[in-house]
Amino acid sequence: MKPVLRFGRRLRVEAVLATIGALVAVFALMRVLVDPFWLASPAGQATGPPLDLELGVLLAFVVTIAVGELNRITLPGARESAPMSLAAAFALAMTSGVGSAQPLRFDAWVAIVATALAMLIGTGVSALVHRPTRPDDLAARFLCAAVLAVLFRQVPLSGGSTLLTLQTTWTQQRWLSAISMLLASAVALVVQSLITATGTALREHLSWRQSVVDELRRAAGLSTALAASGALIALAEHPLGIVAIPVFLVPLVLTQFAVRRFASVRQTYGQTIRTLSRLTEIGGYTPTDHPTRVADLSVGMAKVIGMSERDTLELEYAALLHDIGQVALRTPIPGGATMLAAPTDQDRIARDGAEIVRQTGVLDDVATILEAQAKPYRHVRELGEPIPISSRIIKVANAYDDLVGDKPTPASQASAIERIHLGLGYEYDPAVVDALSRVLARREGREGREGREGREGREGRT
Repeated sequence: MKPVLRFGRRLRVEAVLATIGALVAVFALMRVLVDPFWLASPAGQATGPPLDLELGVLLAFVVTIAVGELNRITLPGARESAPMSLAAAFALAMTSGVGSAQPLRFDAWVAIVATALAMLIGTGVSALVHRPTRPDDLAARFLCAAVLAVLFRQVPLSGGSTLLTLQTTWTQQRWLSAISMLLASAVALVVQSLITATGTALREHLSWRQSVVDELRRAAGLSTALAASGALIALAEHPLGIVAIPVFLVPLVLTQFAVRRFASVRQTYGQTIRTLSRLTEIGGYTPTDHPTRVADLSVGMAKVIGMSERDTLELEYAALLHDIGQVALRTPIPGGATMLAAPTDQDRIARDGAEIVRQTGVLDDVATILEAQAKPYRHVRELGEPIPISSRIIKVANAYDDLVGDKPTPASQASAIERIHLGLGYEYDPAVVDALSRVLARREGREGREGREGREGREGRT
């Protein structure tokens, strides 16, 4: 039932972002219809480049953006990105002339309408080939491009000139053009990160601040490539013309392949760890799905506490492997409940598990978490021992699942919470136990709402 409610929250977030994007596109279209760009002349120019040249430029960008939407990539966290599409949209927003000394006449609203049309074409074709586009990610990309177009072509700066018109005065100082383009692109990309992070925080009930930090950190590398590619295309169009689009998108295509490869490796990595975590189940050391339940609960607690995405991922890996040290036992612990074992046995399981994980040579941080998972919280309070917060989370999550088992009841859950509270401040970190209570309260609330919705649906059918 948990995925059902998460899907409902995603729909609400997607609907809001899609609505905002649609309103921006409609507003831009109305501005274009009221003030057609082909009837206008650029500031300070009696005439502009031929109309067919400008329409040809727009058509070239529309095709490129649409093709970029067809070549989306999935990033860690199930986020979608279309680097080619966004880089081309950036270049369209900042282009000031194609093989011509005179500036192009279309304003920001024309660039926004062209970008919206291209993204809709790419989205439609993707749907036809059964590759649906996530509306929230599409809206974030479109709004990012729209912000850049307005910043570059519409917002007046010193003397009432826009960045677009200032390009004509920087013909001997092209480095000023490059810097202005990069700065404007950076602002637009920060706006995209804020939009994406806000949607993630609302959808997943996360800390907004931590979501923003994670999103900025995660998007930094690809955003740098996008900003540079868009600026290079816009600058190179003066001497090269339309051919600058494919020439300077090639490096970004290679970067896109590398990002896709990284995402694939990371997914395989996670699947391998999940498979390895089942070793204790197959060997009869732990109940079925115990590692998965502990990992899910640990991740939920980490989100409540506000841990970073990277630390949460390491915590998830450690939680999946937290019982791997049991394979070194001669006799399995009854029921696999390590929290009911003697402290010396718990320490040995933790050390053996950490040693097994260290043999991989790539999970040293996870091994450190596992090594400290059995240590009581009083070591922090009384001795000042630096026990990782991830270890303290796993200790509480494991204790709870050991006590309630795979078929929790209200009575067993209440008993488990009471048992954990008896060790509050001595065995368990109070902040972590509070996070556990909040996660369980959320789950109970979700199940109650889903139960009511299910009953209402059955009553409606009858």
